[in-house]
Amino acid sequence: MNVVLGVALMFFGHVSKVSALLPRPENVTLETLNTHYVLAWAWNPDRGCTGNQKPTFTAQYLPKFKLRSKKRVWTSACTDTSDAYCDFTSCDLHYLGMYVLRVRARCAGRNSEWAQLDFCPDKQAHLGPPSKVVVIPGIRLLEVQISDPLTSKNTSMKETYPELYYLIMYWKDTQNVVKDYHYLNTSINIVTLPDLEPWAVYCFRVQSRYNFYNKISSFSQMLCQQTTDRTPLWQILLWFLASLVLCFLCVLLPSYGLLKFYWLVKATFFPNCQLPDNIQEYLYDSSPDSDRPRLLTPESEVEVCCDSLDVCPVVVLPEIHAPAHVPYALDPDQDQDLDPDLDPSRHSRQDSGDSGVYSTEGSGQTGGTGTGTGAEQVKMVEMGAETRTECLNAAPCGRGLKCKPQFPSVWAAEDVLEECV
Repeated sequence: MNVVLGVALMFFGHVSKVSALLPRPENVTLETLNTHYVLAWAWNPDRGCTGNQKPTFTAQYLPKFKLRSKKRVWTSACTDTSDAYCDFTSCDLHYLGMYVLRVRARCAGRNSEWAQLDFCPDKQAHLGPPSKVVVIPGIRLLEVQISDPLTSKNTSMKETYPELYYLIMYWKDTQNVVKDYHYLNTSINIVTLPDLEPWAVYCFRVQSRYNFYNKISSFSQMLCQQTTDRTPLWQILLWFLASLVLCFLCVLLPSYGLLKFYWLVKATFFPNCQLPDNIQEYLYDSSPDSDRPRLLTPESEVEVCCDSLDVCPVVVLPEIHAPAHVPYALDPDQDQDLDPDLDPSRHSRQDSGDSGVYSTEGSGQTGGTGTGTGAEQVKMVEMGAETRTECLNAAPCGRGLKCKPQFPSVWAAEDVLEECV
């Protein structure tokens, strides 16, 4: 009886323990490409967690040969993540090694059982297509340049698979529904496809292959390129003429326009016609070799725009026949006008003229008188010259000034004007 009771207690205890565990993740798969590894799984939200609680997951890995040892140290790749996947790429798994990957769920303090998966990268990892394909056109040929698939460290997969090769599938792009496909296997990265039709469009797709584990990658993206042919001579000449016209329109015309603009500016600001010297001396400083313009002041404007006149009297002395009989004496310091009818000098000149005529007719007394008068005239002329010189020295030609005569205005009526420039 006691034995039966003990067995029953053990059975119900095991059932309660199992019911307390969470269900483990389902559909554990591994997505691989070259050396990129991502472990993914499925989780049913209706199982295990209640209410608004969300489960977390932990994924670990261990080399398979360590399963035999008693001390197993698992390495965690993801800890308490809410995602339904874990990236093992950063774990740097050796490509030729064998590993055990496992994952479990945790919710409300409860853990699920581990879901395990064996993984051998060399055998199970998928091979990727070429990382890049370039097609260069040629004369009735096409050159295909293939770049190797890359690892997670951006190195070539040929370092891992030395026997890696490529399958090139190409065809002519036509409107036909049925395509004429051609295949070419190559282990080199640069391939030339000769004997193609000129000016025809060909399309390409490239696939990576490794025969040891029968690894075949997917095809790369489709690329299309057109072949070329030798250019006819008339097309070469046509393109040459077109390039000349384009060069003329784009280079010569703007250059000619800039040159015309330069000539216009030069003719405007630096004309060839120079100003006369008499005008330039008023526009520039008086210092020698000076090209600085003169700054105009009110005084300089009057000097430039107006001419200055200086009036100096020229004294003409009268001819005197009888110096002893002078009606009155002239005071040189008096500035007054005399009546021409009362001017004794004028009468003296008229009498002198008459006496001169009579003298030539043979009058002996008059001739003697004329001799004396000539000596007096020379003396008076010298005095007049001295007086004029004194006037010029005392009042030189200046700006806008007139010399005042030192003799009566009867003499000023016969003055001579002298213009000072």
